[in-house]
Amino acid sequence: MFDSSVLMWVGVALLVLAVALVFAALVPRRYDLPMARRRPDVPPRPGPLARMTTAASNRIGRLMAGRSDGLQEMLYLADIRYDPRDFALLIVSAAVIVFAVGLLIANVLIGLLLAVLVPVVARLVVSVRTSRRRQAFSDQLSEILQTMAANLRAGTSLPQAMQVLASEAEEPARSEFVRVGNELRVGRPMNNALEAMADRMKSTDFGWVAQAIAINREVGGNLADVLDGVAFTLRERAALRRQVDALSAEGRMSGWVLMALPFGLLLVISTMNPHYFDPMLQNPIGWLMIGLGVILLILGAIWLKVSIMVKY
Repeated sequence: MFDSSVLMWVGVALLVLAVALVFAALVPRRYDLPMARRRPDVPPRPGPLARMTTAASNRIGRLMAGRSDGLQEMLYLADIRYDPRDFALLIVSAAVIVFAVGLLIANVLIGLLLAVLVPVVARLVVSVRTSRRRQAFSDQLSEILQTMAANLRAGTSLPQAMQVLASEAEEPARSEFVRVGNELRVGRPMNNALEAMADRMKSTDFGWVAQAIAINREVGGNLADVLDGVAFTLRERAALRRQVDALSAEGRMSGWVLMALPFGLLLVISTMNPHYFDPMLQNPIGWLMIGLGVILLILGAIWLKVSIMVKY
Protein backbone atom coordinates (compact mmCIF):
# COMPACT_ATOMS: atom_id res chain seq x y z
CA MET A 1 0.00 0.00 0.00
CA PHE A 2 2.85 2.35 0.88
CA ASP A 3 4.64 1.62 -2.38
CA SER A 4 1.52 2.31 -4.43
CA SER A 5 0.96 5.60 -2.63
CA VAL A 6 4.57 6.68 -3.19
CA LEU A 7 4.39 5.78 -6.87
CA MET A 8 1.16 7.71 -7.22
CA TRP A 9 2.61 10.88 -5.70
CA VAL A 10 5.78 10.53 -7.76
CA GLY A 11 3.65 10.24 -10.88
CA VAL A 12 1.59 13.29 -9.92
CA ALA A 13 4.73 15.35 -9.25
CA LEU A 14 6.30 14.36 -12.57
CA LEU A 15 3.06 15.11 -14.37
CA VAL A 16 2.75 18.60 -12.86
CA LEU A 17 6.40 19.42 -13.58
CA ALA A 18 6.23 18.23 -17.17
CA VAL A 19 2.97 20.09 -17.84
CA ALA A 20 4.53 23.26 -16.43
CA LEU A 21 7.58 22.90 -18.68
CA VAL A 22 5.45 22.25 -21.75
CA PHE A 23 3.22 25.22 -20.96
CA ALA A 24 6.20 27.49 -20.46
CA ALA A 25 7.83 26.32 -23.69
CA LEU A 26 4.69 26.68 -25.81
CA VAL A 27 3.24 29.91 -24.46
CA PRO A 28 5.12 33.02 -25.62
CA ARG A 29 6.76 34.99 -22.87
CA ARG A 30 4.71 37.98 -21.78
CA TYR A 31 5.45 40.66 -19.25
CA ASP A 32 3.01 42.58 -17.09
CA LEU A 33 4.76 45.95 -17.46
CA PRO A 34 3.45 48.00 -20.43
CA MET A 35 5.88 48.81 -23.22
CA ALA A 36 5.64 52.57 -22.54
CA ARG A 37 6.82 52.12 -18.94
CA ARG A 38 9.81 49.91 -19.69
CA ARG A 39 13.30 51.30 -19.44
CA PRO A 40 15.26 50.65 -22.63
CA ASP A 41 18.51 50.04 -20.77
CA VAL A 42 17.06 47.46 -18.37
CA PRO A 43 16.03 44.10 -19.88
CA PRO A 44 12.74 42.63 -18.64
CA ARG A 45 13.14 40.08 -15.90
CA PRO A 46 11.54 36.73 -16.66
CA GLY A 47 9.46 34.91 -14.11
CA PRO A 48 10.54 31.78 -12.21
CA LEU A 49 8.79 29.40 -14.62
CA ALA A 50 10.44 31.05 -17.61
CA ARG A 51 13.83 30.87 -15.88
CA MET A 52 13.31 27.18 -15.13
CA THR A 53 12.35 26.51 -18.74
CA THR A 54 15.36 28.44 -20.05
CA ALA A 55 17.69 26.55 -17.71
CA ALA A 56 16.25 23.20 -18.82
CA SER A 57 16.52 24.22 -22.47
CA ASN A 58 20.15 25.30 -22.04
CA ARG A 59 20.95 22.05 -20.25
CA ILE A 60 19.48 20.05 -23.09
CA GLY A 61 21.42 22.21 -25.54
CA ARG A 62 24.68 21.28 -23.79
CA LEU A 63 23.76 17.60 -23.88
CA MET A 64 22.98 17.91 -27.61
CA ALA A 65 26.31 19.55 -28.42
CA GLY A 66 27.28 18.55 -31.95
CA ARG A 67 23.85 17.12 -32.79
CA SER A 68 21.64 20.20 -32.76
CA ASP A 69 22.48 21.10 -36.37
CA GLY A 70 21.05 17.82 -37.64
CA LEU A 71 17.90 18.28 -35.57
CA GLN A 72 17.57 21.87 -36.77
CA GLU A 73 17.75 20.70 -40.40
CA MET A 74 15.11 18.04 -39.70
CA LEU A 75 12.80 20.64 -38.18
CA TYR A 76 13.39 22.98 -41.13
CA LEU A 77 12.50 20.25 -43.64
CA ALA A 78 9.35 19.45 -41.65
CA ASP A 79 8.46 23.18 -41.42
CA ILE A 80 8.44 23.02 -37.62
CA ARG A 81 9.50 26.45 -36.42
CA TYR A 82 11.04 25.53 -33.10
CA ASP A 83 14.49 25.90 -31.70
CA PRO A 84 16.09 22.42 -31.47
CA ARG A 85 16.55 22.83 -27.72
CA ASP A 86 12.90 23.77 -27.17
CA PHE A 87 11.75 20.89 -29.38
CA ALA A 88 13.91 18.44 -27.43
CA LEU A 89 12.53 19.90 -24.19
CA LEU A 90 8.98 19.32 -25.43
CA ILE A 91 9.80 15.70 -26.29
CA VAL A 92 11.37 15.09 -22.88
CA SER A 93 8.44 16.76 -21.11
CA ALA A 94 5.91 14.75 -23.12
CA ALA A 95 7.80 11.56 -22.27
CA VAL A 96 7.66 12.47 -18.57
CA ILE A 97 3.92 13.19 -18.85
CA VAL A 98 3.05 9.87 -20.48
CA PHE A 99 5.35 8.05 -18.05
CA ALA A 100 3.50 9.64 -15.13
CA VAL A 101 0.14 8.78 -16.68
CA GLY A 102 1.21 5.18 -17.27
CA LEU A 103 2.52 5.01 -13.72
CA LEU A 104 -0.78 6.28 -12.33
CA ILE A 105 -3.11 4.10 -14.37
CA ALA A 106 -0.97 0.94 -14.58
CA ASN A 107 2.63 0.31 -13.48
CA VAL A 108 6.23 1.34 -14.07
CA LEU A 109 6.66 -0.95 -17.09
CA ILE A 110 3.68 0.54 -18.92
CA GLY A 111 4.93 4.02 -18.09
CA LEU A 112 8.36 3.24 -19.55
CA LEU A 113 6.85 1.73 -22.68
CA LEU A 114 4.68 4.82 -23.21
CA ALA A 115 7.66 7.11 -22.60
CA VAL A 116 9.72 5.25 -25.21
CA LEU A 117 6.91 5.72 -27.73
CA VAL A 118 7.04 9.53 -27.44
CA PRO A 119 10.28 10.10 -29.41
CA VAL A 120 9.23 7.41 -31.87
CA VAL A 121 5.93 9.18 -32.54
CA ALA A 122 7.71 12.54 -32.73
CA ARG A 123 10.14 11.16 -35.30
CA LEU A 124 7.22 9.74 -37.27
CA VAL A 125 5.43 13.10 -37.24
CA VAL A 126 8.57 14.87 -38.46
CA SER A 127 9.01 12.29 -41.23
CA VAL A 128 5.39 12.60 -42.37
CA ARG A 129 5.56 16.40 -42.44
CA THR A 130 8.85 16.26 -44.34
CA SER A 131 7.39 13.86 -46.90
CA ARG A 132 4.34 16.07 -47.39
CA ARG A 133 6.52 19.15 -47.81
CA ARG A 134 8.67 17.41 -50.40
CA GLN A 135 5.60 16.17 -52.24
CA ALA A 136 4.17 19.69 -52.26
CA PHE A 137 7.43 20.96 -53.75
CA SER A 138 7.28 18.30 -56.46
CA ASP A 139 3.72 19.33 -57.28
CA GLN A 140 4.84 22.96 -57.61
CA LEU A 141 7.86 22.24 -59.77
CA SER A 142 6.20 22.51 -63.18
CA GLU A 143 4.68 25.89 -62.28
CA ILE A 144 8.01 27.04 -60.84
CA LEU A 145 9.83 26.28 -64.09
CA GLN A 146 7.17 28.05 -66.14
CA THR A 147 7.52 31.14 -63.95
CA MET A 148 11.30 31.06 -64.25
CA ALA A 149 11.10 30.71 -68.04
CA ALA A 150 8.62 33.59 -68.30
CA ASN A 151 10.87 35.85 -66.23
CA LEU A 152 13.91 34.92 -68.31
CA ARG A 153 12.03 35.78 -71.51
CA ALA A 154 11.09 39.11 -69.94
CA GLY A 155 14.77 39.96 -69.71
CA THR A 156 15.58 39.20 -66.07
CA SER A 157 18.64 37.26 -65.04
CA LEU A 158 18.45 33.84 -63.40
CA PRO A 159 19.15 35.16 -59.87
CA GLN A 160 16.45 37.80 -60.37
CA ALA A 161 14.00 35.12 -61.54
CA MET A 162 14.76 33.15 -58.38
CA GLN A 163 14.20 36.30 -56.33
CA VAL A 164 10.75 36.63 -57.92
CA LEU A 165 9.97 33.05 -56.88
CA ALA A 166 11.25 33.79 -53.37
CA SER A 167 8.71 36.60 -53.06
CA GLU A 168 5.73 35.28 -55.05
CA ALA A 169 5.81 31.47 -54.95
CA GLU A 170 3.80 29.47 -52.44
CA GLU A 171 5.32 27.36 -49.71
CA PRO A 172 7.50 25.34 -49.62
CA ALA A 173 9.08 26.69 -52.82
CA ARG A 174 9.21 30.20 -51.36
CA SER A 175 11.31 29.17 -48.35
CA GLU A 176 13.63 27.11 -50.50
CA PHE A 177 14.31 29.93 -52.96
CA VAL A 178 14.76 32.37 -50.08
CA ARG A 179 17.40 30.02 -48.71
CA VAL A 180 19.07 29.72 -52.11
CA GLY A 181 19.09 33.52 -52.43
CA ASN A 182 20.72 33.88 -49.02
CA GLU A 183 23.36 31.31 -49.95
CA LEU A 184 24.11 33.14 -53.20
CA ARG A 185 24.53 36.42 -51.32
CA VAL A 186 27.17 34.91 -49.03
CA GLY A 187 29.14 33.60 -52.01
CA ARG A 188 28.00 30.02 -52.53
CA PRO A 189 28.10 28.94 -56.20
CA MET A 190 24.68 28.72 -57.81
CA ASN A 191 25.21 25.16 -59.02
CA ASN A 192 26.00 23.97 -55.49
CA ALA A 193 23.05 25.85 -54.00
CA LEU A 194 20.59 24.34 -56.49
CA GLU A 195 22.01 20.83 -56.06
CA ALA A 196 21.71 21.19 -52.28
CA MET A 197 18.10 22.29 -52.74
CA ALA A 198 17.38 19.21 -54.88
CA ASP A 199 19.01 17.03 -52.22
CA ARG A 200 16.95 18.59 -49.41
CA MET A 201 13.74 18.05 -51.33
CA LYS A 202 14.81 14.57 -52.53
CA SER A 203 13.67 15.70 -55.97
CA THR A 204 15.25 13.90 -58.90
CA ASP A 205 13.31 16.19 -61.22
CA PHE A 206 14.80 19.33 -59.73
CA GLY A 207 18.19 17.66 -59.85
CA TRP A 208 17.73 17.53 -63.64
CA VAL A 209 16.86 21.22 -63.57
CA ALA A 210 20.02 22.01 -61.60
CA GLN A 211 22.10 20.03 -64.10
CA ALA A 212 20.43 21.78 -67.03
CA ILE A 213 21.14 25.19 -65.50
CA ALA A 214 24.77 24.21 -64.82
CA ILE A 215 25.27 23.04 -68.41
CA ASN A 216 23.61 26.17 -69.77
CA ARG A 217 25.89 28.40 -67.69
CA GLU A 218 28.92 26.62 -69.18
CA VAL A 219 27.98 26.26 -72.86
CA GLY A 220 25.26 28.90 -73.23
CA GLY A 221 21.93 28.61 -75.03
CA ASN A 222 18.31 29.54 -74.49
CA LEU A 223 17.64 28.56 -70.89
CA ALA A 224 13.96 29.56 -71.10
CA ASP A 225 13.33 26.96 -73.82
CA VAL A 226 15.20 24.35 -71.80
CA LEU A 227 13.07 25.06 -68.72
CA ASP A 228 9.89 24.91 -70.80
CA GLY A 229 10.94 21.51 -72.13
CA VAL A 230 11.68 20.22 -68.65
CA ALA A 231 8.35 21.60 -67.39
CA PHE A 232 6.49 19.75 -70.17
CA THR A 233 8.29 16.51 -69.27
CA LEU A 234 7.42 16.98 -65.60
CA ARG A 235 3.75 17.54 -66.40
CA GLU A 236 3.69 14.28 -68.37
CA ARG A 237 5.41 12.44 -65.52
CA ALA A 238 2.94 13.92 -63.02
CA ALA A 239 0.01 12.69 -65.12
CA LEU A 240 1.58 9.23 -65.28
CA ARG A 241 2.19 9.30 -61.52
CA ARG A 242 -1.46 10.12 -60.82
CA GLN A 243 -2.57 7.29 -63.09
CA VAL A 244 -0.26 4.84 -61.33
CA ASP A 245 -1.52 6.00 -57.92
CA ALA A 246 -5.12 5.48 -59.03
CA LEU A 247 -4.39 1.97 -60.32
CA SER A 248 -2.47 0.94 -57.20
CA ALA A 249 -4.89 2.49 -54.68
CA GLU A 250 -6.75 -0.80 -54.16
CA GLY A 251 -3.51 -2.65 -53.45
CA ARG A 252 -2.39 -0.03 -50.94
CA MET A 253 -5.74 -0.12 -49.16
CA SER A 254 -5.62 -3.92 -49.03
CA GLY A 255 -2.17 -3.72 -47.47
CA TRP A 256 -3.34 -1.29 -44.78
CA VAL A 257 -6.35 -3.49 -43.96
CA LEU A 258 -4.23 -6.65 -43.73
CA MET A 259 -1.69 -4.92 -41.49
CA ALA A 260 -4.38 -3.50 -39.18
CA LEU A 261 -6.47 -6.70 -39.02
CA PRO A 262 -4.42 -8.54 -36.33
CA PHE A 263 -4.38 -5.51 -34.04
CA GLY A 264 -8.08 -4.89 -34.59
CA LEU A 265 -8.93 -8.49 -33.73
CA LEU A 266 -6.68 -8.30 -30.66
CA LEU A 267 -8.52 -5.20 -29.46
CA VAL A 268 -11.99 -6.64 -30.10
CA ILE A 269 -11.26 -10.01 -28.47
CA SER A 270 -9.57 -8.38 -25.47
CA THR A 271 -12.59 -6.12 -25.00
CA MET A 272 -15.09 -8.97 -25.22
CA ASN A 273 -13.03 -11.40 -23.12
CA PRO A 274 -10.17 -9.72 -21.20
CA HIS A 275 -8.68 -13.05 -20.04
CA TYR A 276 -8.77 -14.77 -23.43
CA PHE A 277 -5.02 -14.36 -24.05
CA ASP A 278 -3.87 -15.14 -20.48
CA PRO A 279 -2.78 -18.73 -21.28
CA MET A 280 -0.63 -17.48 -24.15
CA LEU A 281 0.98 -14.72 -22.06
CA GLN A 282 1.73 -17.11 -19.19
CA ASN A 283 3.50 -19.68 -21.35
CA PRO A 284 6.94 -19.30 -23.01
CA ILE A 285 5.61 -21.02 -26.10
CA GLY A 286 2.92 -18.35 -26.31
CA TRP A 287 5.53 -15.59 -26.28
CA LEU A 288 7.46 -17.49 -28.96
CA MET A 289 4.31 -17.59 -31.09
CA ILE A 290 3.78 -13.85 -30.58
CA GLY A 291 7.36 -13.10 -31.63
CA LEU A 292 7.04 -15.33 -34.69
CA GLY A 293 3.77 -13.63 -35.60
CA VAL A 294 5.36 -10.17 -35.35
CA ILE A 295 8.26 -11.27 -37.58
CA LEU A 296 5.88 -12.72 -40.17
CA LEU A 297 3.77 -9.56 -40.03
CA ILE A 298 6.84 -7.41 -40.73
CA LEU A 299 7.89 -9.66 -43.62
CA GLY A 300 4.35 -9.50 -45.01
CA ALA A 301 4.36 -5.70 -44.80
CA ILE A 302 7.66 -5.56 -46.71
CA TRP A 303 6.36 -7.97 -49.35
CA LEU A 304 3.14 -5.99 -49.79
CA LYS A 305 5.06 -2.72 -50.10
CA VAL A 306 7.36 -4.18 -52.75
CA SER A 307 4.48 -5.75 -54.67
CA ILE A 308 2.54 -2.47 -55.01
CA MET A 309 5.60 -0.26 -55.60
CA VAL A 310 5.76 0.81 -59.24
CA LYS A 311 8.95 2.31 -60.66
CA TYR A 312 8.67 4.50 -63.72
